[in-house]
Amino acid sequence: MKGASVRVEQLVKVFPDGTRALDDISFEVHPGDFLVIIGLSGSGKSTLMRCINRLIQPTSGKIYIDDVDITTLSLEEIRQLRRRIGMVFQQFNLVKRSSVLTNVLSGRLGYVQPSWALMNYFPREEVTRALANLQRVGIPEKARTRADQLSGGQQQRVGIARALMQEPKLILADEPVASLDPATSHSVLKYIEELNKKDGITVLCSLHFLSLARRYGTRIIALKSGRVVFTGYPPDIDEHRFKEIYGEEAVEVEIA
Repeated sequence: MKGASVRVEQLVKVFPDGTRALDDISFEVHPGDFLVIIGLSGSGKSTLMRCINRLIQPTSGKIYIDDVDITTLSLEEIRQLRRRIGMVFQQFNLVKRSSVLTNVLSGRLGYVQPSWALMNYFPREEVTRALANLQRVGIPEKARTRADQLSGGQQQRVGIARALMQEPKLILADEPVASLDPATSHSVLKYIEELNKKDGITVLCSLHFLSLARRYGTRIIALKSGRVVFTGYPPDIDEHRFKEIYGEEAVEVEIA
């Protein structure tokens, strides 16, 4: 499957309190890229992700996915668009009291009849698909376990399996390892990397640590105060660039 292309042109987001969260953002993502977005907290990473998924409305500018301007879509067209965009969230966004299998199946809500979802009914082929995706992220034995009984890393893998149920062309991973320890962070990012390399899914992933960005990103953009201050390849970020992005007092921390 070919991944989606993404093009962002002069994107601006100003919140009602006057905060200019995104200030004239422009960049392009090619099909099959693993683009990592880095920057300090408050730099605009999550706002950018939510604009791309149309969870929030940009103030101005354009966002194209596969050459379709998504800023002009109707609510029904946005719903159709989101079928093919998988989201992986920092806080996992699982229904904690439901089983792992039910959480994964929720990734098909855009494809099945709404009444089926209300009754928690899914066709056998969807259940088979969900079990296969749990196998893919290495936790098939957890299918009947309640989500709140899993570790943080396991919960994030459920989130990835849920995103896979959408058969996405694009995955938006918003700080997916921010609440995980270093070893678990690598484990989760390796599963996302596998989807990118084996399935060709385009990935946009926001991260705090430059070391993780260098390890997994094919390209990197850096945000600071809502503006792009760097776009390029992992080896291009030298000490000068690092301090420009993170500040003069910042010290690079390696995640082994």
